[in-house]
Amino acid sequence: MDLQQMRYVVAVAETNSFTRAAERCLVVQSALSHQIARLERELGARLFERTSRRVRLTPAGAAFLPAARQCLDAAERASAEVAAAVGEVRGRLTVGLIPTVAAVDIPGALRDFREQYPHVRIGLRVGASEDLVEQIKQGAIDVAFLGLPTTARPQGVDAHELTRDRLVAVVAPDHPLADEAAVNLRRLSSEVFVDLPAGTAGRVQSDQAFSAAGLSRDVAFEVTTVDFIMVRLVRQGLGIAMLPSAYVPQLTGVTTIEVTDAPARVEYVIWSRVSRTPAATAFLALSDIPAMPGTECNPAAVS
Repeated sequence: MDLQQMRYVVAVAETNSFTRAAERCLVVQSALSHQIARLERELGARLFERTSRRVRLTPAGAAFLPAARQCLDAAERASAEVAAAVGEVRGRLTVGLIPTVAAVDIPGALRDFREQYPHVRIGLRVGASEDLVEQIKQGAIDVAFLGLPTTARPQGVDAHELTRDRLVAVVAPDHPLADEAAVNLRRLSSEVFVDLPAGTAGRVQSDQAFSAAGLSRDVAFEVTTVDFIMVRLVRQGLGIAMLPSAYVPQLTGVTTIEVTDAPARVEYVIWSRVSRTPAATAFLALSDIPAMPGTECNPAAVS
């Protein structure tokens, strides 16, 4: 078997189509089908079930796919390492981030990186902080920007603290609290909230603050995206939210209020403790982030 055959298998698995896979790989479909059939004969197993309506992996194909991806990643990394050894950064850079990251201008950082390293392909993945930690450990992403309560720190990865920020209340412009200069958690506890799902890092910081104050609250709406659904619900007066103060200036159509006993969050940049690609090293250096091993600390950790 060879790398090209593996690329064809991955393309078919991701597109569920021999036609679309051939288009992606810039080959005629007959050539792609021939190479996959040749690989199947070598392996002694069918990798795909083909019908007139769809293409899907067989159990053997499902077993083969992760190893094929690892081989392709290893080959790409080997090429990138050789290029780096002669002074050229290439390959792939995958950056993960939470929607409310505010400590770093991500588009600006990527623009500067792209200008200096035009041969690097860049991918962005948006997700929850705890998911980004896992993806870094699994090698699915190279660098991630996330936010955690002050009681937690990323575990199993290298981390650098970027900034600390306090949460503010976000309400509709016609909300009864909109004219208040500041409120406390007790006053907010009587309101209906829009927040992230229970158990996520973005939700825990608020839950812990209300619990520590001996208060409960009604989270009537749980959403997975802040910058669209949550803000639209707040604008409609369906509830209020608590968001990082450095992030809310990006929002329109809402009013922010200081919370005197507000919880805080810490923004981190994290990367793999095991290995770091030349592109990831270059990105961290260009962003003035010290790419040195982080230290773990308790009382809590996100693992």
